[in-house]
Amino acid sequence: MKRALLILAAAAAVSAPALADEALAKAKNCMACHATDKKLVGPAYKDVAKKYAGDAKAVDMLATKIQKGGSGVWGAIPMPANPQVSEAEAKKLAAWVLSLK
Repeated sequence: MKRALLILAAAAAVSAPALADEALAKAKNCMACHATDKKLVGPAYKDVAKKYAGDAKAVDMLATKIQKGGSGVWGAIPMPANPQVSEAEAKKLAAWVLSLK
């Protein structure tokens, strides 16, 4: 019984940050244009993670795009700036996106 509770607690600890970051993405309206596993207006977050896998500079670069916007990487539709996202939140969101498989 104790072992089962320990396993459940470990699983909750691993999934809790991911859920918290998805909640942040929803709160900051990121999910209006993006989804985790399918293209909407912008690319699927899993596609972003795949494109930048192994890139040590990806968190900072994506955090900047989250705050300031960008264009030309995923097609003709530009990503607008999101000034309601702080630098710390942008880095947290970028790290979450890059963690998706």
